[in-house]
Amino acid sequence: MISEHAVIHPSAKIGNNVTIGHGSIIGDNVEIGDDSEIGPHVVIQGPTKIGRSNRIFQFASIGDEPQDMTYKGEPTELEIGDNNVIREYCMISRGTIKGGSLTSIGHHNFLMAYAHIGHDCRVGNHSIMVNYSALSGHVTLGDYAIIGAYAAIHQFCHVGAYAFIARATYVTKDVLPYIMIAGHDTSACGINSVGLRRRGFSSATIDELRRAYKIIFRKGLTVGQAIAELTKMQETCVEIQPLIEGLVNSSRGIVR
Repeated sequence: MISEHAVIHPSAKIGNNVTIGHGSIIGDNVEIGDDSEIGPHVVIQGPTKIGRSNRIFQFASIGDEPQDMTYKGEPTELEIGDNNVIREYCMISRGTIKGGSLTSIGHHNFLMAYAHIGHDCRVGNHSIMVNYSALSGHVTLGDYAIIGAYAAIHQFCHVGAYAFIARATYVTKDVLPYIMIAGHDTSACGINSVGLRRRGFSSATIDELRRAYKIIFRKGLTVGQAIAELTKMQETCVEIQPLIEGLVNSSRGIVR
């Protein structure tokens, strides 16, 4: 059902079986996929494309101008996949020209109340952002990552798949896949073994990832030396490869 008190731009494309609540505003060049639920008093500006079966709760701000002082009104975009939950007061900005003109969010993500996703971010699938957590501009968030309440990720950082960022942690460097980050000093504190177990990783694989963690963080090796040892491990444990890629591709250095 679409409320008679919703304001919908004539150019907006609304799919089948979409609910739009009282007082919501759907702007120019917005697409909303089938079976999605838009709560009351939501504002969605375009160009924004939203997939199927998303739930967006009241007072969320989706696809408005990026909070970037160099933005001059260019037609940048926001793309959101399928089956995401976006709770109250979340804010998701469109991209900027210098960041590729696109902010993108994948599928099956859960953004709790007041979560913030800045311009040009790339969010994967099945991730969770807890209340008041924030991604600055140009952040990449891997699949199945969890960002704790009040945690903040500095611009241009990369958070790897299955990583866990504890509450109120301020991250200024890249976070490798599978790693837990916590504390006022923002340091690595082990493998996210509980999360990995929940996602079907075997005990043997988790043990190998613990070995890899010690190689990277506890043996005092250089990055090159750690990569050499991890490369040997990868021959019998393919899950090591994302750690190698994270080390090789990091431009900011990693949280240690």
